[in-house]
Amino acid sequence: MKKNPVVQTALRFGFGVAVLCLVWSLILYWTGQNPFGPKRLISAFWPPIAVLLSQWYVRRYFQPDGPGLKKALLTGALTAAVAAVLSAGALYGLGRWSGPRLIEENRVQMEKMLAAEKASYLKLQNGAQLYETHRLGIAATPQALAADDFQKKLLLGLLLAIPGGIFFRK
Repeated sequence: MKKNPVVQTALRFGFGVAVLCLVWSLILYWTGQNPFGPKRLISAFWPPIAVLLSQWYVRRYFQPDGPGLKKALLTGALTAAVAAVLSAGALYGLGRWSGPRLIEENRVQMEKMLAAEKASYLKLQNGAQLYETHRLGIAATPQALAADDFQKKLLLGLLLAIPGGIFFRK
């Protein structure tokens, strides 16, 4: 079976960054911090970095002309998708394993943070409606946490895959 360098690179980088995201969540959990709260969002910036690194790395298979735009974009998109799926799955597993108490504590903490900003929301046009939408959007289940994680990481990864693919095509 012939190895596909695009898929192989995307799997390698996607899996690696998903493990890194899981380790970050576990560190937060083990140190008594909220693994589902705002500090978890630091890991949302790692998949886009992995996307760019994978696009850079795949160039070594296609010397001297480079992978071309299609293969560079595909590498970045696959890396983002693999990272988002595996990271969300790991967060879902952590949410199921840690139990409902920790997720409820996260929900309460997020509501307090949102309530502290309520005055800022009310100054905006449709601010009360926006505030209520954000309040209702706070994740209260492992599935909702995983879906939120998946959306953020996939979107950020795909956004950087396009300029990265253009830059690293040669």
